[in-house]
Amino acid sequence: MPSVVFRKGLDLGPAVASELAEDYRSALVEQVKAADYTHQAGRLTVHLAREFGFCYGVDRAVDYAYQTRRRFPDRRVFLTGEIIHNPHVNGKLRASGVRFLDDPGETIEALRSDDVVILPAFGVTVSMLTRLDRQGCTLVDTTCGSVLNVWKAVRRYAEDGFTSVIHGKVRHEETQATASQALKPPRGPFLVVLDRAEAAEVCRYIREGGDRAAFLARFAGAYSDGFDPDRDLARVGLANQTTMLKSESLAVGEMFRAAMADRYGLGDLAGHYRAFDTICSATQDRQDAVLSLLRDRPIDLMVVIGGYNSSNTLNLARLCAGRVPTFHVADDECLESPDAIRHRPVGEREEVRARGWLPPAGPIHVGLTAGASTPDNIVGAAILKLAVFAAASSAAR
Repeated sequence: MPSVVFRKGLDLGPAVASELAEDYRSALVEQVKAADYTHQAGRLTVHLAREFGFCYGVDRAVDYAYQTRRRFPDRRVFLTGEIIHNPHVNGKLRASGVRFLDDPGETIEALRSDDVVILPAFGVTVSMLTRLDRQGCTLVDTTCGSVLNVWKAVRRYAEDGFTSVIHGKVRHEETQATASQALKPPRGPFLVVLDRAEAAEVCRYIREGGDRAAFLARFAGAYSDGFDPDRDLARVGLANQTTMLKSESLAVGEMFRAAMADRYGLGDLAGHYRAFDTICSATQDRQDAVLSLLRDRPIDLMVVIGGYNSSNTLNLARLCAGRVPTFHVADDECLESPDAIRHRPVGEREEVRARGWLPPAGPIHVGLTAGASTPDNIVGAAILKLAVFAAASSAAR
């Protein structure tokens, strides 16, 4: 029997509103917003980016998860994996009894028809959805609308005989789900490129050809089965993981457009190259806001809050790091003392502890932003710690 699917909530939004507010809202953050996104405490001034934290898609996904738990109190409720890339939110769901199918010992095959499975904001692959449907359990689909728009573009490319070139991280749940859409009938090939450097290699092959075996070895794991660069790079359509850096996605698209124009001529470009704007507006707004903050305010250092596996948070940190000292922290607990902070440097894979991160005396202007999976209460807690640390380090002198 096919699964029952809820895609527009479970009509319990008002019933869980107070619980969501208690778990994730912050009165301090609301005060900071009302004060022109500025918080002053002694020598400290915190400048908050005007767009930060939970986006609409994340807010909706978390809301639906809470509604699901409320609607089915006596049934087993599962998530296919993290609902968003934030350990605080996922921890709250675990505490409520939600189980995760990617945990050891959990399998799709063990699901029962009376179980409920929540699909995350990133979406799931076509093959996983098929397996879940086969089990006949109830599904609650929280896939973000921006992700769905990318899927439509990829399916359109496949239908028209174009290869989908996806700017994204090949192991990211969203990119895997997007790539799987190309494989729905009529099947189309796909290729994932991480950055401008990888895009340049593909564009060089488009212009000049090359060693087919070497190309396939270089991009192993990032293309569809049977992918042939000599055949499948003749007609390409661009898409992207919605949380990638906007400027890079645009640059990658322009690189492919130029390569196709060089190879086939401007007159035939439309038959060989397509692109749809699949950059998430919330991701773009947060990136634009942090650039405005760095341009318009006297920032001494930036604190960027969000999960270390959050692509949009990583890109916010990348934008800041080239301009001012930047600390990407997972949450407020990483702010340990006026002298010590745990953070993940841009481009690194491991968290480190830095010393002397907060100037011990004099006025200090701290810029603050948060990825789209970071709730306001974490931001508020970080602001409080910054104020306490700035006062303590000043008093110690």
